Amino acid sequence: MKDHPIREWQLAAEEAARRAAIILEDWRTKFSVREKSRADLVTDADYAAQKAVYSYLSDTFPSHLFVGEEDTPGVLKGKPAPGSPPTWIVDPLDGTANYVHDVPCYCVSIGLMVDGQMAVGVILDPRQNELFSAGKGLGATLNGKKMVVSTVGKLQNGLISTGFPPNPDAQERNLEMWRVYSFQAQALRRTGSTALNMAYVACGRFDGYWAFDNYAWDVAAGAALIQEAGGSVARADGSPVDVFQSDILATNGLIHEEMLVSLRSRMAK
Repeated sequence: MKDHPIREWQLAAEEAARRAAIILEDWRTKFSVREKSRADLVTDADYAAQKAVYSYLSDTFPSHLFVGEEDTPGVLKGKPAPGSPPTWIVDPLDGTANYVHDVPCYCVSIGLMVDGQMAVGVILDPRQNELFSAGKGLGATLNGKKMVVSTVGKLQNGLISTGFPPNPDAQERNLEMWRVYSFQAQALRRTGSTALNMAYVACGRFDGYWAFDNYAWDVAAGAALIQEAGGSVARADGSPVDVFQSDILATNGLIHEEMLVSLRSRMAK
């Protein structure tokens, strides 16, 4: 990717995230809520924030494609075809349930895929004023300071996070892995924001993250952050990461194989 303007794209993603975050905070006390499906919430703020990101990035880079969580004009839902232009993958509000209940654990997540690889990842937490940012080959930063994954070398000493799908009927296999890892790790966490879970792996707060039911906009930016911070990202069976597949394992790299042993055992059933 040396011939691509990675830094230019990264700065644009940061600016787009800031614009979306301003909207989220402005809407925080005056939005309305509806269910997309059982327990899967969407607010006016989701749409307004995505529109702000789309407008800014499409004006700045007219030839780029755009994949987003919310159904709005110009926004794609699926994986771009091979040879497609650079594609922005955006979740304007990750952690909507937290946002609705005024729990300060939600964010804007913006990733850029180029030639099938994640080139840029930006996650902005407006309540904690934390900007996680990475560009391929440029490293990763938290509020402008270099960040790296943790040095925890054993799963038994690890703080591990996960995310569950909104529909309780689809949670069975992750509940099983929660039970398994409860005995193997030091502690488990469920924050309600996949993007922040992955940002925390990137900056060393969490040592690993697994889940089976993600969408690309949940994990794209986080994957870029973790890889640039020195960690490992793969599918739950250990095969190369594909953010458009629903399963993922993201770690500091040191506990990666330990976590894979249990995941592979579950997926083999």
